[in-house]
Amino acid sequence: MMLLNHAATAAVSLLAFALLALAMGRPQQTLFGRELAAGRTRALRIGGWAALVASLAIAVKAQGWALGLVAWCGHIGLGAGLVILALIAWDRRQARR
Repeated sequence: MMLLNHAATAAVSLLAFALLALAMGRPQQTLFGRELAAGRTRALRIGGWAALVASLAIAVKAQGWALGLVAWCGHIGLGAGLVILALIAWDRRQARR
C-alpha cells in the first residue's frame, strides 16, 4: 500500500509540473510553435497548482504531516526534474531537425 501511495504522489506531482511548464511562454513556443491564449494558460496554471495540492494531500494522508511533507518534497523535486529534462530533450531533438 505504501508503494502505491508513493507512486500516486509521484505521478500527480509529475502532472502538476508538466501543467505548470505548459503554462509558461517558452515551453509553449517550443512545443506548440506559439503561445497559447491567456485563458488556456490560466487554466493550465490553476490545474498545475491544484495537482500540487492534491499530491500534498495524498502524501500527508498516507504518512501523516511529518513524514508526508518530507516524502512530498522528494516527489515534487523528482517531478520538476523530470519535466525539465523532458523539455531539454525535446528542445535538442527539435534543434537537430
